[in-house]
Amino acid sequence: MASQAADHIIDLYQRKASDWIDSRARSGLFEQAWLDRFRALLPPAGSVLDLGCGSAEPMAGYLIGLDHPVTGVDSSPAMIDACRQRFPKQEWIVADMRQLALGRQFCGIIAWDSFFHLCFEDQRRMFPIFRDHAKPDAALMFTSGPAQGEAIGMFGGEPLYHASLDPAEYRSLLDRNGFRVVSHAIEDPDCGGHTIWLAQRL
Repeated sequence: MASQAADHIIDLYQRKASDWIDSRARSGLFEQAWLDRFRALLPPAGSVLDLGCGSAEPMAGYLIGLDHPVTGVDSSPAMIDACRQRFPKQEWIVADMRQLALGRQFCGIIAWDSFFHLCFEDQRRMFPIFRDHAKPDAALMFTSGPAQGEAIGMFGGEPLYHASLDPAEYRSLLDRNGFRVVSHAIEDPDCGGHTIWLAQRL
């Protein structure tokens, strides 16, 4: 059941894009404190790659409002259409992060509430992709689960897959790909219970 739910993530977000956009708008910018920590590692107006950007609101919109150019990537054309309507001057790309190869690097990379929908092996394969798109000193921020395992939530009445590696493995993957951990919070109560990793490219 878990592997089947993982395979249907892209289709689910495409079909339920309007529902997701509406629900996300109601949740507010509870991530602001972590976005500010992320921004503290960026140069002024540093470029950001947002992987699994959704509709760009509210996170990418916050960064854009602070003069950070954003390149957003999402596998859902409906999500990217929403991004283009809201922020036509930014770059929005329909693509699967697992095959991303833009041939350029960014000052910061975010994979918030997106990376954790990938299965174990796909998560492991993402770390070289993070590295290839990160400038020296680039910030990387992503969310995971608190411990290794798989979980099935629900969205729009359908199963929604999540997975997490063990925290020690995330640290190892970051280290092997040239990142140091700056901050790590497990189920942060001030951020909706999210487990967050903030790292920086060496």
